Parts: sequence; structure tokens; C-alpha cells
Amino acid sequence: MTSLHEPAAARPDLRKYAWLAIGTAVLTVLLKASAWAITGSVGLLSDAAESMVNLAAAIVALVMLTIAARPADDSHHFGHTKAEYFSAALEGIMVFVAAASIIYLGIDRLLNPRPLESLGIGLGISLTAAVLNGIVGRLLVKVGTRHRSITLRADGRHLLTDVYTSVGVVVGLGLAWLTGWNWMDPVIAILVGVHILVTGYRLIAESSAGLMDASLSPEDNARIQAILDAHTEKGRIEFHAVRTRESGARQFMEMHMLVPGDWSVQRGHDVMEDLVDEIVAQFPAMRVTGHLEPIADPRSYEDMIL
Repeated sequence: MTSLHEPAAARPDLRKYAWLAIGTAVLTVLLKASAWAITGSVGLLSDAAESMVNLAAAIVALVMLTIAARPADDSHHFGHTKAEYFSAALEGIMVFVAAASIIYLGIDRLLNPRPLESLGIGLGISLTAAVLNGIVGRLLVKVGTRHRSITLRADGRHLLTDVYTSVGVVVGLGLAWLTGWNWMDPVIAILVGVHILVTGYRLIAESSAGLMDASLSPEDNARIQAILDAHTEKGRIEFHAVRTRESGARQFMEMHMLVPGDWSVQRGHDVMEDLVDEIVAQFPAMRVTGHLEPIADPRSYEDMIL
């Protein structure tokens, strides 16, 4: 006997946050590009380049959130939520490209120095863009965490990374402005590029884990095991073949519950449903599949896994 339990609540439409990210990216690109045009700083240019990546990533996020929101169909029985992992992976790849370009520009400027102009105005504009990115980035991370959206979390973390980048650029260029050490400008750009590379690696690693059907976190698996342990009665009710995985905003769990062979179908069904309801109460995005087996039948143990 197999019992299937779908998550109760549907996730709200998150595309409005992708539109917010797009609008923010457009505005910050314009601000940072103007700061670069005023100063000629390759450090500020690297900051503007990262914001261009933010814009491209936000557009990709909108597309992927639209796909992920589609319901299950004849070709995708488990829905389309894994589309969000492609968004994070593409964003990570774009981050790598941007970082390589920034490092190249920094090295070129080290070899071919140029004077900096009107740094005070440029730095003020860059700080304004950083504040805007910080507000929107925190909102996206908060919403993405609440609704289990890797796309919004990735976009939000990238915006926050952009904030750290902008602050680092402003501090470094401020020192260059005060000391006259213009070589600090390309050095800052190179450091920014290396920092962005780390961000890109983390995004790709997270999306790869999702595409490979990684298990839930050790903490979540421990919470599930605690629920099963509370329902275990040695020699009477036991569990094995417990598997979990994540797919975008959704979570999946399989388990085999062993019960006395003389139980009626109704009794086994009722115990299973009560257990599944308890699991879903703690994991609202969980889809649970449970299989009942007679505890005394040796064949019930042939499907045990580590």
C-alpha cells in the first residue's frame, strides 16, 4: 500500500520581486556608469560591470520564476520548480565572466595608468547605488528564504555582494583620493574581481546540488527522523528506506512503514495519514510518499538503504 500526500499551500507569485530586482539593477547601472564616466576610475567601472550582471541575472530570474510557477503537466509530473536552479547556475556563470573582465581591466590599468577626476562626486553616486542595492538585496533574501526560492535568494545575495563591492571600492578610492596613490584604483578592481569569482562559485555549487537531487539539510533530516522515532514501536511500527530531496521551492520525502501484518488496510492507512500530516505540518512544502509493509515478512527488508 502506498500513501501520497501533497503539500497543502501553494507558493505565491514571486515575479513581482524579480521585476523589482530588474528596476533596481537598471537604476544602479545608470548611477555607477555615470560615476565611472565622471571619474575615469576602473574600480568604479568594475562596480558598474557587476551591476550589469545583476541586470542580466534579474531578467533570467524573471523568466525562470515564470517557468517554475507552471503547474505539473503530462510531461512534467513533478512540476517545473527545478527551473530555478538554472537561474542560479546562469547567474553564477555570468558572475565568472564579469569577474574575468574586471580582473583584465584592472591589470590593463596597472600597466597603463590614467589620472582620476572628480572622485568625490563619483564616490557619492556609487554610495547611493550601494544603499539602494542593500535595501532590495535584503528584501529578496528574506522573501526567497521564506518561500524557498533559490532564484530570489541568489539574486538577493548577489545584490548584497554588490553592496560589499561598492563599499570596498569607495573606501579604496577614498584613500587613493586622499593620498594620491592612483595605483590603488586598478588594485581594487582586481580584488573586486576575485571576490566576485567566489560569489559565482557559490551560486553554481548551490544550483548543482539541487539539480543532482541533493538531500535536505542534515538539520531538516534530523527533524524528520525525530518525528519517525516518536512513532516507532520496536517490533510493531518501524521505518526504513527514508529518502528526501529538494526541487526548488518543493521538498520530497519517501519512506516505508512496517506494521503488523494482521492490521486492516484502514488501520494502516489511518496511522500513515496521521504521521504524514504531522510531517507536513512542520514542512509545508513537503510532498510525502509512504509505503506500508508487513513487519514480519522478510521481503519487506529487501529495499532497505543506508
